[in-house]
Amino acid sequence: MLTGGPKKRGDARERILGIAEIAILEKGFGATSIDELITAANITKSGFFYHFRDKSELARVLLARYLERESALFDDLFRRADELNEDPLHGFLVGLKMLAELLADLPSGHPGCLVASYCYQERLFDRDVRTLSAEAVLAWRQRFRERLSRIEARYPPRIDVNLDDVADMLSVVVDGGIILSKVLRDKDYLPRQVLLYREFVRAIFQPA
Repeated sequence: MLTGGPKKRGDARERILGIAEIAILEKGFGATSIDELITAANITKSGFFYHFRDKSELARVLLARYLERESALFDDLFRRADELNEDPLHGFLVGLKMLAELLADLPSGHPGCLVASYCYQERLFDRDVRTLSAEAVLAWRQRFRERLSRIEARYPPRIDVNLDDVADMLSVVVDGGIILSKVLRDKDYLPRQVLLYREFVRAIFQPA
């Protein structure tokens, strides 16, 4: 009994987070109620508040969990790309191709971006959540800006570009691609956009 208790509590917490993430991506944070979460998770309301002080704390924990998983995914994907090619440009191009293939393999398309979902309804969140969202966007910029800087050191850009903007462009492509793929009901739209971004990066740096 003593060893089983914490595991069950941990399972309930993860179950709530999993259900909440799906609901928020489908219909937004404002339309997701605590009552529906506790019903879907098969717990009591007191059980919910055992794990989360309020809905705002749920939002913070959920976003931090989402960003941790996303960071681990990108770390692994681009690490494998680097192992396949020591050249910084070709390594980045390989990583983008692998990302596009990963997105194409999702059976129903990308479920959505939690950061983008939060931004659409940012007035519902406290300052901590808004700050975490901004830090997530800047972390994407830093991750890809560092790669672009390594590429630039070996391959001077063929056109005048701001590399911060080029790094941010991947965020724009992914979040915009998620929206359009849902509107058009075309699950292959997002990976195609990532591949177009890949060709843009190639055009910037590839020697003539």
